[in-house]
This record gives sequence, structure tokens and C-alpha cells, in this order.
Amino acid sequence: MSIPDVSNPVLMIVGPTGVGKTAISIPLAKKFMGEIVSADSRLLYTGMDIGTAKPDAHEIHEVPHHLIDVSRPDEQWSLAHYQHEAVMVIDAIHSRNRLPIIVGGTGQYITALLEGWVPPGRKPDEILRHALELWTKEIGGDGLHKRLFFLDSDAARSIDKRNIRRTMRAVEVIFSTGEKFSSQKQKTGSRYSILIIGLKRPREELYQLIDQRIDEMIEKGLVAEVDSLIKAGFQEDIPAFSAIGYQQIIYYLKGWTTLEESVRLMKRLTHQFVRRQSNWFKPDDPRIHWLDVREGILDEIGELIGQKENWILPGK
Repeated sequence: MSIPDVSNPVLMIVGPTGVGKTAISIPLAKKFMGEIVSADSRLLYTGMDIGTAKPDAHEIHEVPHHLIDVSRPDEQWSLAHYQHEAVMVIDAIHSRNRLPIIVGGTGQYITALLEGWVPPGRKPDEILRHALELWTKEIGGDGLHKRLFFLDSDAARSIDKRNIRRTMRAVEVIFSTGEKFSSQKQKTGSRYSILIIGLKRPREELYQLIDQRIDEMIEKGLVAEVDSLIKAGFQEDIPAFSAIGYQQIIYYLKGWTTLEESVRLMKRLTHQFVRRQSNWFKPDDPRIHWLDVREGILDEIGELIGQKENWILPGK
């Protein structure tokens, strides 16, 4: 009644924000002796619960969760750092003869695990980094991203322009090596046997669910959450605050917008973010089994798991 680690099975649940990944992954974990590994960059940080739609205490108690609440908001996680930690967690889950279930919407995290990315190993150049920080303050994050697009359009397309830290890192590597950042990313291939389930809903239905969730965030106390983080001494420009919702509530707390304006902006930015996520989770990607979120989806996923010939699961 256990999962031999020789087959290295890994289940991935992917899809756009708000589609219902958490609600699907928990019963799957219960049914298939699984443990959930977050692949969502927003869930790493303590104290950022409401604005990130983090699984609540009851959900985390139901099933073991990993890579949630593992970092202070002002600590930076590189892609390489996440990969290292995720691989250790996955291997530990296998050692317990359980099924790792990777759940998330951060495309880089998912793809790096799926394809075995080896990020450029060059150490940061502190002098160049400082110069880039000054330059970014002068031209802004959008300006830096436009420069990256000119230098390496493939890298720019893969990096969210709101992720200033990663944009800066890509420019830094290009200036340091004289080579494109995108060309320095090696792929070793995954050593896991991976089944990817993509969750989808009609776009308008998804937008309605997102808007409802944002309204619920406000009701649950998002404003107080952001205010407490600022009062705790976290600077407004830390990378963690690039998560949609935090900067918009900071604008409200500063008196720059009304709460209604901030909420409207949160909804619009989240809709845009969903569209960008499709660059990572493509509808025509043959590796992804796309399923509509509806009654019976758990049985559909169970059938797909049962078809994995090299997976030995309880009852198979």
C-alpha cells in the first residue's frame, strides 16, 4: 500500500490563479497518499496570507504542505534556490513512500522542475548590481524590462515585467558574460515520472471567481494585513510586495487611491496576470492533460493516474 520511490512519480496540478487548484489537490492527496509541494512564489512568505489566497490552517492540517511560510517577506528566493528546496522536499516525500503533488501557478517554478533547468551559475556582481539598482530607479521597472527586451527578447518574454529583481538579474548576467540570458539556461531533463493536470474554466467564469475572491480578501482583512507588514518594518519595494494586491493596498494606505479604486486595479491586474500565465501553461502543450473544473473531475484525474504504467500506487 505504498509508492515505491524507484518510479519517482510526481503529480503536477497547474493552471491559472483562482481556477481551484487547492480545492482539487487536497482530496487528491488524501486519496493517493500524497503531500502537497507549493509551486507558488507568493506562498513562500510568512504574514502574507490573505492577499496570496494561502491555504488556511484547516486545509494545511488535512494534508502535509511544503514550501509555504518558509521565508520572511524581505528575503529573496532565486529560481535556483526554489529548485534546490523543491527537489529536497520531493525526494523526502518519496523516501516516505508517498506521492509528491506539485501545486501552483508560478510558471518558472513548474517548468524548471519539469525540464530540469540549470540556471546560470554565475555569482552576482555586487558593483554591477548596485549600478543596475541606480539605473532602475532612474528609468523604472518598465524601462529596465524594455532594455532587457532589446538585449534578449526571449528572456524578456519569460519574465514578468513587475518582477524587477529577476529582470535586473537577467540584465546583470548579460552585461557580465556578453551572452544572452536565455541562452545560458541549460536543461538536463527531469528525473521524475511526471503527470501534469491542467485545470481550466471558461474565461468569464474564471474572472468572476477572481473578482469574488478579491472582494472576500478585503472582507477578511487584507488592508489590515498589509498595514501590519508595513508597521513591522518591511519596505514597500521588497520583491514579495510585487504580488498583486499589496502595492495596490499600499497606495490606498498612503491616500493615493480610494479603496474602491485599489480593488478595481487588483481585479484588472489579476485578469491580465491570468492571460500572461497562458504563456507558461499553453492549451496546446501535449504534456498537459487539460480538464474542466466540474463535477467528476477527481474521477477523471484518478483514471489518468491509473494509466501511468510505471506508477505503482495503492490498489493498482
